[in-house]
Amino acid sequence: MRTSTAGRVGQYTALLAYLVFLAFPFLWLVSTAFKSPRELGSLHPTWIPRDPTLDNFRQAFDEQPLLRAAGNSLLAASAAAVIAVLIATPLAYVMARRRTRLAKAATGWVVVSQAFPLVLVIIPLFLVLKNLRLINSLAGLVLVYVVWALPFALWMLVGYVRAVPIELEEAAAVDGAGRLRTLVSVTAPLLAPGIVATALFAFITAWNEFFFALVLLKTSDKQTLPVVLTHFIGAEGVADLGPLAAAAFLATLPSLIIFAIIQRRITGGMLAGAVKS
Repeated sequence: MRTSTAGRVGQYTALLAYLVFLAFPFLWLVSTAFKSPRELGSLHPTWIPRDPTLDNFRQAFDEQPLLRAAGNSLLAASAAAVIAVLIATPLAYVMARRRTRLAKAATGWVVVSQAFPLVLVIIPLFLVLKNLRLINSLAGLVLVYVVWALPFALWMLVGYVRAVPIELEEAAAVDGAGRLRTLVSVTAPLLAPGIVATALFAFITAWNEFFFALVLLKTSDKQTLPVVLTHFIGAEGVADLGPLAAAAFLATLPSLIIFAIIQRRITGGMLAGAVKS
């Protein structure tokens, strides 16, 4: 009994330490965003700003086109998430239901593709997009994001498809439904949590992505929000800390808000009551 209690205390302590470790950068970012320049230069920093101000936010919007950059990021991330899910859903269904050599090879490709670093693929991608005349375009960036998110999206959705009882599809087949009708009317609704989770992953990955956007986008009117954030750092490497913190705080809000809205849908079960009467 004592061992069990000590184990639980240890687990909760480790979990609390992990949460503090994750929350510290964000809380410090929020604190910095509301501090005055004088307080930012203080030798004795505090968690709570003594004289909170919104000047950093005003200066951030005055110095850089944050709204335009946020619009570019939103367009690229949303398009990449939707396209990746539309492609991955039927492919994941085939990979999960048909245990062929091709499906196993595709699963292996999904695993191996995650091991390639970004630097290794950027030059081939750049040359391909150059031949397609998609350099410095959001369409080219969306294409890269879809290709980069697709392997992990497939891996996620295959697990969700395998969790759907195959008896439901067999019952639909008995009623005369074909493969496509079964996928659309029976399997897809039950995959809603997985589809939402996959779309969220693809969106957040594209929203926060920096390296591809930095290399592929040349003009300021096409740049995404992570790239624009680097403009708050001068040529000498000195950061305009207040506006940078304010802009970075605003850049993190969409991911937090979206996750807060749909977290119940991700964790909630959708198979309850899914039985043939």
